[in-house]
Amino acid sequence: MEVKAVFLDRDGTIIEDVHYLSRLEDIKLMPLAKEGLLLLKECGYKLIVVTNQSGVGRGYFSEDFVRKTHGVLNDMLDNMIDAFYFCPHKPEDNCSCRKPKTGMIDQAVVDFGINRKKSYVVGDKETDVELGLNANITPLLVINRENADLLKNTKAKAFFSNLYEVAMWICRRDFMV
Repeated sequence: MEVKAVFLDRDGTIIEDVHYLSRLEDIKLMPLAKEGLLLLKECGYKLIVVTNQSGVGRGYFSEDFVRKTHGVLNDMLDNMIDAFYFCPHKPEDNCSCRKPKTGMIDQAVVDFGINRKKSYVVGDKETDVELGLNANITPLLVINRENADLLKNTKAKAFFSNLYEVAMWICRRDFMV
């Protein structure tokens, strides 16, 4: 059986982006995020979070805090997320895992045997779109009030206002193939 996945950005896509999340009580789901993720699970997708967390490299919080955050988030989502991958490096570290480089996705593809052609990358920044393009996976963009200007020049295959709209589009495409 071929494994298909949706690679999801965390901040601004699944949870509200509070700029360097450093307190568990600041974790708040985006509108319709849980409903969208549930629909994707029902359509047979692995849900994999790929997130840049340069706050670790900057000393704002620890890798343990990031892992604890992911545990709390997955509890909020009834454990629907299959895996979390994060890059703890600063942009200037020039690592292979920081989006839009593909290190996190490459590892997940190996870990889960994922078919890139049947998968998607979903995020709220053009670096997420570039990640999808670099990884040879269809990129989709979630538009919110902070990133509406991306609509002018995005290379995303399509864009949506929330994860539920993303999920509806993906699941409809599955039935058309």
